[in-house]
Amino acid sequence: MYTTIISAEQLLALESSQQPYMVFDCSFDLAQPDAGLQSYRAAHIAGAVYAHLNDNLSAVGEAAESGGRHPLPLMEAFATWLSSVGFANDMQAVVYDRNGVNYAGRLWWMLKWAGHEAVAVLDGGLQAWQAAGGAVNTGIEPHKFSTNFVPAQALTALVATETVVKNLQQPNQTIIDARAAPRYKGEIEPLDPVAGHIPGALNRPFGQNLGPDGKFKPASQLREEFEALLAGRDPATVVHQCGSGVSANPNLIAMEIAGLGHSGLYAGSWSDWCSDPSRPVAKGEEK
Repeated sequence: MYTTIISAEQLLALESSQQPYMVFDCSFDLAQPDAGLQSYRAAHIAGAVYAHLNDNLSAVGEAAESGGRHPLPLMEAFATWLSSVGFANDMQAVVYDRNGVNYAGRLWWMLKWAGHEAVAVLDGGLQAWQAAGGAVNTGIEPHKFSTNFVPAQALTALVATETVVKNLQQPNQTIIDARAAPRYKGEIEPLDPVAGHIPGALNRPFGQNLGPDGKFKPASQLREEFEALLAGRDPATVVHQCGSGVSANPNLIAMEIAGLGHSGLYAGSWSDWCSDPSRPVAKGEEK
């Protein structure tokens, strides 16, 4: 069972094993919502199912499990989608994108949230797969069957806005903001109506978890970097956030790779936080 990351070579070996598995392509572009599907049509891992951030991994309509620009769908709706593409409880899930784990991390987290332990990010994404000689297809994969995916007890913590507010700047909550430094500091804000960050939040842009090859840094290096960022704070108190609960997930995955345990996700993130003008906003660096 792979529960954090899987290499291209390990996925190639999985192809020849008897273990049931399914691969998901989560490539996306916030500025061009159709670009991810177009990239998938052009080339994807043979047999992979496309997971659209807006249509499959976010709530469509009013009912949602969280706020923000990409609200989580109701668990029932998520389970229905998984069943519709043929994903079953006994399968290993492998998720990837072309975007430095930015979007694949969302499905990784959602499957953990649905109680599914056997999910891993393809380390290095599609690029690593092609470099390893893995097969790719074009077009849309034919639909073969449906299943009955049944959610189980969550394996990760979904943190509500009310909890973040209640524990704001308390020692039992350490917020890590995964957005780029200029957005965190409030110097620019291209997506949300208010610039800045949640008071007390630390900043670690999600791309810092990857090396030049697009793969996660070694566990020992990730641990050293997160411990330096936390500066003595308990890793168990960490709540991750970003702009809309998507790019925070690579930080969460990296902490697990580093052996720092499970941490929470504030899925509504900055887009939810700044939607209420009564909530405090900080700018610049945290001292």
